[in-house]
Amino acid sequence: MTVSPFDSGIYRELLFDAEIGGYCSDAAQIGAWLRVEAALARSQGELGIIPAESAAAIVRACAELEIEPASLAAGTGRDGIPIPALVAMLQAVLGDEHAAYVHFGATTQDIMDTGLMLRLRDVCDVVAARLELVLNVLADLADAHAELPLAARTRRMPATPTSFGAIAAAWGAPLLQQAQTLAQMRPRLLRVSLAGASGNASALGPQASELRAALARELDLANDESSWHTNRNALAEFASWLTRLTGSLARISEDCLLGARPEVGELKLASSGGSSTLPHKQNPVEAETLLSLFDIALALDGAMNRALLHRQQRDGAAWMLEWHALPQLCVAAGRALQLAIALLTRLEPDPERMRANLDGRHGLVYAEAISFRLADDMPRPAAQALVKQACADAVAQDCQLVDLIAHRFATIDWREVVDPAQQLGDAPAQARSFAGLARAAVSGQGK
Repeated sequence: MTVSPFDSGIYRELLFDAEIGGYCSDAAQIGAWLRVEAALARSQGELGIIPAESAAAIVRACAELEIEPASLAAGTGRDGIPIPALVAMLQAVLGDEHAAYVHFGATTQDIMDTGLMLRLRDVCDVVAARLELVLNVLADLADAHAELPLAARTRRMPATPTSFGAIAAAWGAPLLQQAQTLAQMRPRLLRVSLAGASGNASALGPQASELRAALARELDLANDESSWHTNRNALAEFASWLTRLTGSLARISEDCLLGARPEVGELKLASSGGSSTLPHKQNPVEAETLLSLFDIALALDGAMNRALLHRQQRDGAAWMLEWHALPQLCVAAGRALQLAIALLTRLEPDPERMRANLDGRHGLVYAEAISFRLADDMPRPAAQALVKQACADAVAQDCQLVDLIAHRFATIDWREVVDPAQQLGDAPAQARSFAGLARAAVSGQGK
């Protein structure tokens, strides 16, 4: 058993997202912290808060210093945070002349939170790009199959005809909203932190506000004038967004699993994992893994919401909870997107099975259409009661519902009534509308 299956040597090919995982690595953290320390020194030097020569020396040291993650372990174990050990290493290579100006007026949380924002910016870029790929695939499915009929299922039971394109559009609608939400959320999330030890910037001097703005410009982050050491709303919002994203992908996965069951057979999934003992098995590994990642994300999201309770002006315990939960949540969502892209690009609808299932089970999916046609000639309650009894009779007699009805009402053209193409309603329009909106959003026209 490993501490986390995400970076296990055994499970990493199944669960790990190497690209997003790279932004969550020790090396990425240290690199981000050094970037922040360098940007802080450069901004302070330009404002005359520290000597320009010292600022230049600190910037060089941050660029040249190579820090092994293990070298910070002892200091982190002692202090509960890694930045004091990192600052000591910078000071050691700078010497007495410049050492006093390293990390001048800042606190560890400023450096770590701002460094986190640099890494989350990269995560957001990757997630947004993959989400666009998913939307593109769904737009193609919706467009190509806008008029392909199949049985809609409500509460797991056949209901009425709809189109596979409309189903693809329904899969994509929440993802389209989530793409828009991410764009709106980025300025709230990706912001600089520079508030000093107690959040009042007392050690940063009278130019604290100007310095914070300069640091934000230097790092291309939003400038938040307030301290957010204990205001973790943006991080909790991002965590919940990642969870909702993973949930929307899991919903697609679940529908694909249900549609691909051999007794349904309406969808074909790409060949996947085999069994250790059953030669005939092709297990739906991608879809199952996606569902599991959503369950994991839910638990991690709960931890991130628990971390909203940052007490008083600083809180080490709640902060550490974020260190556990947020990287894993980013990787879970990233991997879910990878799996969704693989699942959808190789997904194949089976029109023949879809039509067979529409006509199967005695053609009961046409009951609503039949009752509405009869309601043209009789009160609707009477038509519904008649069709309800006819449904029971069709099951009992093992025959098609429409044949029973046609026997009693022979003057009506029942072939047209039970033609699925006549019962799609606005399903094709829904499919094409989504496809247009998704492509506009991906191309930038919908932003």
